[in-house]
Amino acid sequence: MPSNFFEGGLHGENSHADPLEVFEGLQWNTAGVKPANCPYSVWQVLNHMIFWQDFYLTYLKGSVPVHPEHDGDSWPVAIAPTNETEWSDAIVQFSKGLQEAENEAKKDLNEMKDTKLERTRGVILATLMTHNSYHTGQVALIRRIIGAWPPPSW
Repeated sequence: MPSNFFEGGLHGENSHADPLEVFEGLQWNTAGVKPANCPYSVWQVLNHMIFWQDFYLTYLKGSVPVHPEHDGDSWPVAIAPTNETEWSDAIVQFSKGLQEAENEAKKDLNEMKDTKLERTRGVILATLMTHNSYHTGQVALIRRIIGAWPPPSW
């Protein structure tokens, strides 16, 4: 599988939205709006994405991350950021993680990075890419529900 597959996929391609673009133009105080009957706010989804992106990047960098006892532990309790700086810092952290994943996609995709589950760099990147894509769709839907869609560049 060529590295450009991941480079395109990590930033959305075809029917997949770019995970950075779905946060574009969203104000920090709107990011914490949790619609009725919706389990999460955009803020919570972003932080969940950061958690798992960092988790998979830890494998890709040659270490073994600590898996949460329950997958639910990867969701933040806080529904909203406390200020604009906290919101923008989270977006920067997520963006830097995407850049790290792109850099990993330029390396040997067949290199074993998770010996316990026998996963290669390519498999871990595919997992990261699909996880981000799934939650990017959730962010788009939440933004539609709260009347904050589409992003300005669309």
